[in-house]
Amino acid sequence: MHFLDQAKIFVRSGTGGGGAVSFRREKYIEYGGPDGGDGGKGGDIIFEAVPGLNTLIDFRYTQHFRAQRGHGGAGSNRTGAGGDSLVIKVPIGTQILADDDERTLLLDLTKEGERVVFLRGGDGGRGNASYKTSTNRTPRQHGTGWPGDEAWVWLRLKLLADAGLVGLPNAGKSTFINQVTNAQAKVGEYAFTTTRPQLGVVRHKGSEFVVADIPGLIEGAAEGAGIGDRFLGHIERCRVLLHLVDANDEDVATSYHIVRDELEAYGAGLVDKPVVVGLNKIDTLDDELIAALSEELEEASGHPVIPLSGASGVGVDWVLDKLLEAIGPERGKVGEDDDGEDAIEWSPI
Repeated sequence: MHFLDQAKIFVRSGTGGGGAVSFRREKYIEYGGPDGGDGGKGGDIIFEAVPGLNTLIDFRYTQHFRAQRGHGGAGSNRTGAGGDSLVIKVPIGTQILADDDERTLLLDLTKEGERVVFLRGGDGGRGNASYKTSTNRTPRQHGTGWPGDEAWVWLRLKLLADAGLVGLPNAGKSTFINQVTNAQAKVGEYAFTTTRPQLGVVRHKGSEFVVADIPGLIEGAAEGAGIGDRFLGHIERCRVLLHLVDANDEDVATSYHIVRDELEAYGAGLVDKPVVVGLNKIDTLDDELIAALSEELEEASGHPVIPLSGASGVGVDWVLDKLLEAIGPERGKVGEDDDGEDAIEWSPI
C-alpha cells in the first residue's frame, strides 16, 4: 500500500428539501385548508477516526464528497425525509485544515471512534401549512430549503507513536526498528533507504509501545534539502525521541548537532522532548574506540549515551528500558483478559 500523508478534498453537505404546497381536498370536508408539509433536512458531512488505516491514499482517487439532500414535503402535513449524512473515515491522527492557508486547524481527530460533524446539512423549507394565519387562510408560499455548506479542505496525517527515531540517513534507524518490532523497513547500504514513515509495535517487559521511523535528516532539511522535513510532523506527538548516531561517522558530535539544528528549525517543540541518545553500529568497532566516541557524543549532546548495535542486538534492551522509562511505566501495560490470554490495554494517544 502506498503511503500518503496529505490530500486535498471537496466536501458539501446536503441541501434541505423544499416545502410542499397542498390543500386538503376530501369529500364532506367543506374547509380543508392548507396541509403542505415541511421539507427534510439535508445530510451532514461527518469525519470519523477509525483504526486500521495509516494512509490517506484513498483520497487521491476520490476527492469529492457530497451528502444527500433532504426530500421534499408532501400533502397531509407529511414532512420530507432527511438526507443521509456522509461519514468520511480517516486514520487516527488526521488533521483537517483550511484550504486558504493550509495552516488553520479546523479539526484534529486523535481518538479511535471520534466523530465530528464538520458541515451541517441545510434545513428543510417550510410547507404552506406553516404559513397559515388568521388573515391568510389559503397560503400558497413555501420554502425551497436552505442550501448546504461546502468547502475545500486539506487532510494531513500525523502518525500516533510513543517514540520517534531521528538521525542522519544511514544511521541504522530501519535496522533498529526491524530488530525491536514486527516492521519490515527497507535496509540498504546507501542514504535514504527510508522514503516514508514506518510504524512498529515494541513488546518489552510486559508493555507495548509504538515506534515511528522517519526518513533521515540532512543539513538544510528545513530548506528542502534531501527529502526535507515534511515527515517531522509524524513525530510531533511522540513522548520521547531516540536519536541514533552512526559510530562510523567521521565526527559523531557534528552528526548529532546537524539533526538537532534541523529539529530546532522545524519547531513544534521537538527539541524540548525527552531524548535518548544511542551510538549505533558498535559491532564494527573495538571497546576502546567505542568508549572514546561515547564520551565525545555525551559531551556534545549533554545526555548519557547508550552504545548499541541494531544489527546484532547489543545494547538494544538497554535502549528499550530507557524509552519505556520516558514513556511511562503504565503506558501500554499488558494484562490478562477473562480467557487468561494477554489483553493489550495500550492506546496510541
